[in-house]
Amino acid sequence: MPSHKINPNNWINLYSDYLFNYTISRVNDREMAQDLVSETFLAGLKSMANFKGEASERTWLISILKRKIIDYYRKINSNKGKAEVRMSYNSDSDAEGDWLEERVADPFDKTAEDTLENSELGDAIYDCLGKLPEKQAEVFKMKTILGYDTETICNELDITASNLWVIIHRARAALAGCMEKNWF
Repeated sequence: MPSHKINPNNWINLYSDYLFNYTISRVNDREMAQDLVSETFLAGLKSMANFKGEASERTWLISILKRKIIDYYRKINSNKGKAEVRMSYNSDSDAEGDWLEERVADPFDKTAEDTLENSELGDAIYDCLGKLPEKQAEVFKMKTILGYDTETICNELDITASNLWVIIHRARAALAGCMEKNWF
């Protein structure tokens, strides 16, 4: 039996300002902060039976809110991964549509020359990966080549999602420079 009973009727009066301030400092978007606080209250209502009374109501609600914020960033980062800026192999900023992915032959329209070029491209990429700092190379391989999701990589390497994206960005920039010197 919980040593502290929760009273959702008082949540808005007691905790909404605190939870909102906590959230806005982390997401920097007023509307999203309001949504996350609302979702927190809703999740709290749904999981009232799980409240053990080992912490205060506010602490319990904050733990729910933290998970909501993490989920929010996971969603953003997973969408970011799907629409990630592609690596340019041309240093001209005026060149439009000149992307590395477009240099790789269509897998359904293979010729011997395409197969050889893709093999050489793969070798060049792996050569350039070998020149990256170890952590950059590892994160890049896990995310881009092995297709691990952000959460798995972050848990395995004990890094934050934002740190992962910084590392990926730096790795891609370094790879683009290396590929420009050694492949094109």
